[in-house]
Amino acid sequence: QLRLVESGGGLVQSGESLTLACTVSKFTWEKFAIGWFRQAPGKEREGVSCISASGSSTNYADAVKGRFTITRDVAKMTVYLQMSSLQPDDTGLYHCAPVIPGQPTCQMSPYFEDYWGQGTQVTVSA
Repeated sequence: QLRLVESGGGLVQSGESLTLACTVSKFTWEKFAIGWFRQAPGKEREGVSCISASGSSTNYADAVKGRFTITRDVAKMTVYLQMSSLQPDDTGLYHCAPVIPGQPTCQMSPYFEDYWGQGTQVTVSA
């Protein structure tokens, strides 16, 4: 069964750090690369980062390279997004979702266009 649950969002000040977690079902973990997406008010959803199903490759949007790190914990079937040097432009509702696999890296495009969980809100104050 496809299942992903996001957590870890919050309100932080500019320059601070935050780590998001995406806990997935066994089926989801074994079948899909996982990505993080965000949507700010009035803007379209954008891909932030993704990690391959094997964990061997990652991909990042230019806006977050060098500041965000995606990792995964096999035992917990959880994908993390470690965010540092946060800026007000990073504010948004963050979702994790299965993404389209690719070579050499996963693509930051959702595998299912209509599957989105509740997400977790990240707010960065100036």
